[in-house]
Amino acid sequence: MRSLAAALAATAAHHPQKPALRFGAEVITYGALARRVRAAAARFASLGVGPGDRVAILSLNRPEYLVALFACARLGAMLLPLNWRLAPAELGWIAGDAEPRLLLAEPGFAAGLAAMQAAAPDARPLLLDDPAALAAEGDAPDAGAPERDALLVYTSGTTGRPKGALLTQNALFANAVMSWHLHAMQPADVVLSALPFFHVGGLNIQTTPALLLGATVVIHPKFDPVATLAAIPAEGATLMVMVPSTVRALTAAPGFATADLRPMRAMVVGSETVNPAVLAPLTARGIQMLQVYGATESCPIAVYGRYGHIPADLACSGHPGLLCEARVVDDAGREVPHGTAGEIELRGPNIFRGYWNRPDASAEALHDGWFRTGDIATRDPMSGAFTVHDRKKNMIISGGENIYPAEIERVLAEHPDVAECAVIGRPDPVWQEVPVAIVVPRAGCAPDAATLLAHVAAQLARFKVPKEVRFVDALPRTALGKVQHFALKQQKEPA
Repeated sequence: MRSLAAALAATAAHHPQKPALRFGAEVITYGALARRVRAAAARFASLGVGPGDRVAILSLNRPEYLVALFACARLGAMLLPLNWRLAPAELGWIAGDAEPRLLLAEPGFAAGLAAMQAAAPDARPLLLDDPAALAAEGDAPDAGAPERDALLVYTSGTTGRPKGALLTQNALFANAVMSWHLHAMQPADVVLSALPFFHVGGLNIQTTPALLLGATVVIHPKFDPVATLAAIPAEGATLMVMVPSTVRALTAAPGFATADLRPMRAMVVGSETVNPAVLAPLTARGIQMLQVYGATESCPIAVYGRYGHIPADLACSGHPGLLCEARVVDDAGREVPHGTAGEIELRGPNIFRGYWNRPDASAEALHDGWFRTGDIATRDPMSGAFTVHDRKKNMIISGGENIYPAEIERVLAEHPDVAECAVIGRPDPVWQEVPVAIVVPRAGCAPDAATLLAHVAAQLARFKVPKEVRFVDALPRTALGKVQHFALKQQKEPA
């Protein structure tokens, strides 16, 4: 099998004049993209980058991000995408752990770059605004191979330090095949990429698969709801990846009701459990909303609902992907009957091969080829489809009963006075734990706790009704909008 860079070059050979990337007024054809990749690979090689080396990148979305990925693949090196929302100290820790040979950065992230240089003094900094940063004369032989690592992606981590997941070129290939299957993707598609490339969702659910297939990718530096509404008709965008927080922002944006969304045939939503009510404004406009489940460690596509197949239960995450096995097991690792809740395990060529410099964590996460996700799901007794409920660590055990916060959050979010919410467990001397609701009121509303608790009690069992409601201005979230339950647990209770 070819390397990722060779596959891109083959795609370029078939239609060199077709637009591969559009970024503002810049249009990069497949032929030009392939030339940029070769020039960047030559530049990296001249600076000593070879098989197994890491090239870090700290940047908003831009064409150079993808050029760097495929250039690394050509050299058998790996790209290290960095979350630009991290504090300089956090970036410095990752650089010290990963020891990259190069540090690619936008000038606007000078503080983060300085911290990384201090932690990895042997790394050569390159500013992406310099035209010569990713270009050199000559050529570097294609040393890439399917078994070589292509990405080193650090997970956000709920406790302690983040871990770097190693994803091979073969994993990205397998992920791409499942993306084509998930979306019924064609070369005629136009992918609008606005989620951050430092996350495998923004990079790999649609963007890299589209480039390997020969579709066109429209890059936005970061998500902006107004810009997205304008780009859909202007660019003829047909596919896009979203998370629940960006869906809410898009549907609440000025002009949503009158925006021309006709080119968009499907949006994929992932990152966290999805309340179908959040998706309703888009489905009402004729856009099919597809759910995808996975993790950084699965590249991320693992379980999904296919384009053209609308499930009866819109909360359903779908079936295992074309190249990925999935099962639900108990605490002893035994597969449980359909309808019984348990932990999701994944196996396939898309699964990471381990954590960087963490053999202990790798051994804990991987066994017999299976990856323990830490997520809880059930399977439909008839169809076998997966419904993902929550993180195992988020589960609340109260009086011997398992309570999944996402279930309570779904009900709370349906109340008209609630903008956002999260549910966490609070230690209790009698019940071990009891649920507590953290609520962000909708603008102009002043809900009281009793009303919200009555709303939940009307739909869920009594032991699931929160014992307390706390009102806050905002919820702590990751860069992709996922609520950080662990951060809520660490916050002090109001006096």
